[in-house]
Amino acid sequence: MSVARFWRKQQNRYNLIGNQCTVCGKYFYPPRGFCPVCRREGKIIEHQFKGTGKVVTYTIIRSSSGNFKLLTPYVLAIIELDEGSRLTTHLVCDIDKVYIGMPVRRVFRKLGEEGSSGAIFYGTKFVPA
Repeated sequence: MSVARFWRKQQNRYNLIGNQCTVCGKYFYPPRGFCPVCRREGKIIEHQFKGTGKVVTYTIIRSSSGNFKLLTPYVLAIIELDEGSRLTTHLVCDIDKVYIGMPVRRVFRKLGEEGSSGAIFYGTKFVPA
């Protein structure tokens, strides 16, 4: 991905912005260029997701490398947003208290940093609602 495209996509990642097809009503995250259901007949508009949903499935990561090594154990989950889209994300919670169907909400958190004195990057994670 080019540097310019990377920075254009930050708004979507930071603010959970996707899109919706006004013909069939389906929501998409990450954003799509056209509706995969309606194809050419679909009309795509930008949509700001509420950031609430539920856990569809999850796994507990107990062994990792690099920047994630200090986070272990942690929960990696597939979240279904209230609007219907699903995304894979880090779920910040006690690993013994996570369950399928658990209501969650998005939060803005540190994702990592480049090197010991590099840039810190942030993004969306989820916590129990």
